[in-house]
Amino acid sequence: MIPSALEHIQEIAGHSDRLGVFLDYDGTLTPIVSHPQDAWLTDSMRETLRELAGSVPLAILSGRDLNDVRRRVDIDGIVYAGSHGFDIAGAGGLRKQLGVAYLSVLDKAESELREALDEIAGAQLERKHFSVAAHYRNVNEKDALGVAQAVDAVAARHDELRRIDGKKVYELLPRIEWDKGKAMLWLLEALGLERENIRAIYIGDDITDEDAFRAVKERGVGILVGDESPPTSATYSLKDPSEVEQFLQKITDRLHAARL
Repeated sequence: MIPSALEHIQEIAGHSDRLGVFLDYDGTLTPIVSHPQDAWLTDSMRETLRELAGSVPLAILSGRDLNDVRRRVDIDGIVYAGSHGFDIAGAGGLRKQLGVAYLSVLDKAESELREALDEIAGAQLERKHFSVAAHYRNVNEKDALGVAQAVDAVAARHDELRRIDGKKVYELLPRIEWDKGKAMLWLLEALGLERENIRAIYIGDDITDEDAFRAVKERGVGILVGDESPPTSATYSLKDPSEVEQFLQKITDRLHAARL
């Protein structure tokens, strides 16, 4: 069991106010829900994020579409990275997109996968701008393999795409060497945070966050959200989004106190 981040604020934040905070959305800022459209921030979590953003650089890195995660968080002046970092926007005109040339093949994959999943009760197809996601959280256990097989069959017909796995979801993305970890490192450089020697904190709950946990090791710490402790590159843990909120509030309080 990796140690709780709530019990190691001193080691994580140190004596410095030079922090950068990077956060996943689903399962980190909101609980995992049966239907992704129902995952909304609580008012208290949004206020916690707003207070934190007034003290440190803050970025949300999500598998959701950029516009979707920006609408759900609804805080100005921070960075949003949608589609696992393939679509990034922030204050001051910050912008980066990868995968535009793959949109037509994603359209074909969406059509093929939609047809295949129509026969599997409970399967949900979600087309994002730069990916196609097949959710199987509400699929009967005996049919879950059929979802994986359908995704793999479509991927086999389109070499330009690759499959990644998340919590009860398979996703097809452009076959580009890019992930949340690379997106986070790009943001550190693009925002000039490397020159300022910012200590980065990345918090996430899913397999897709492991890339960021590995990337952050030399610049800060990774924090895994969840009750279980699977093999992970994270250094610390938090049980659920409510503990994430507590942790972020403690960081904010510490920063405010340091400036008095």
